[in-house]
Amino acid sequence: MGGDFRRFTWANGVTKLGTQVTVVALPLTALLTLDAGGFELGLLSAVQTVAFLLIGLPAGVWVDRMRRRPILVWADLTRGVALLTVPAAAWLGVLTLPHLCAVALVLGVGTVFSDVAQMSFLPAIVPKDRLERANGRLEVTRQVSVLAGPGVGGWLVVALTAPFALLADALSYLVSGLLFSGVRAVEKPARAPEVEAPGTRAPGVRSEVAEGISFVVRDPVLRRIAIGGALTRVAMGACAVGYPLYLVAELGLGATAYGLLLSAAAVGALAGAPLAARLTARLGAGRVIYGSALATMVLCLPALATGPGWRLAAFPVFTALAGAAGMVFNIAQLSHRQRITPERLLGRVNASMRFLMWGATPLGGLAGGALGEWLGGYAVFAAGVAGLGLSYLAVVLAPGIMRALAPAS
Repeated sequence: MGGDFRRFTWANGVTKLGTQVTVVALPLTALLTLDAGGFELGLLSAVQTVAFLLIGLPAGVWVDRMRRRPILVWADLTRGVALLTVPAAAWLGVLTLPHLCAVALVLGVGTVFSDVAQMSFLPAIVPKDRLERANGRLEVTRQVSVLAGPGVGGWLVVALTAPFALLADALSYLVSGLLFSGVRAVEKPARAPEVEAPGTRAPGVRSEVAEGISFVVRDPVLRRIAIGGALTRVAMGACAVGYPLYLVAELGLGATAYGLLLSAAAVGALAGAPLAARLTARLGAGRVIYGSALATMVLCLPALATGPGWRLAAFPVFTALAGAAGMVFNIAQLSHRQRITPERLLGRVNASMRFLMWGATPLGGLAGGALGEWLGGYAVFAAGVAGLGLSYLAVVLAPGIMRALAPAS
């Protein structure tokens, strides 16, 4: 894989490193600087992902109609500039929760376009028969960043205060935009809406969106993965509230220790990423998708035992193990989707999957915030962790996936 893939990989890794700093610093800015409570943290979590619900589907149409490299560049530059306003406002003493929510919304919009464009651009950079290997390498780089990011984020919060720690993510987006601008892979010309016959009108955005959703809904494997992904994102929305409320506010962890605990999942994911291509080559996509979903579900649930003292170890141990299995699942299902989707539909299918999965995340954030106000930090922590494990039932209860994706004999 040539220089284009290396630039693509480094851009992803740099962005992920900065994003993980924000995972720590953004809620801590609200919690420690603005004295936010559970409901405010839930609102902030919801705003970060509501863009997937609002513009996730039309974004797929636009990604299919435009060249993907410029989308990646502008998405990164826009997010970087937005983040710079937080430390500037804090320095001037005018930072507010609405300002923080507005920045979170801009980050979400940029992430919608960036994620869909990245997944749709990769098959133009590497051959389809090497997608598992390419996605695995991307995830290794990303997970190294995710592994380092929360610890770096916690340290920066201590050293600079939470608002100024966000400077690291702003810089990462600017660097990533420059790296993406150097990718020279040949893309097909931007696709105009197809006109079926002379004198007929080109299909509108709504009909093009419907075509992408229809492809997902009609495919039994993608449909199950989308349902499980939606449940996972609801649970993650709750975790975004429950983790800081329980681990920081109730158990009294400092910012550095909290960041290090969040890195545990990345340790497991880093171990799991290189396995996906090997397992798929040996066992087939169906067995790998099904088996890794079952393993992730089983390994998530013991983290419910997390508590003070020695029980704190349950969190990093089981999130690391679940992270390894979950990474194999993610690489296998994404590579399968990229392989079976026609190029002209890639943006819309990826956007449909993102919409169906990530669009549900704000529900988890809002529900987690309300639950935290009502029952306290452990209740929303437990709801998030249990939800993460049980979300994989959508795939586990469909063993026919293994037969559906069995190689032709």
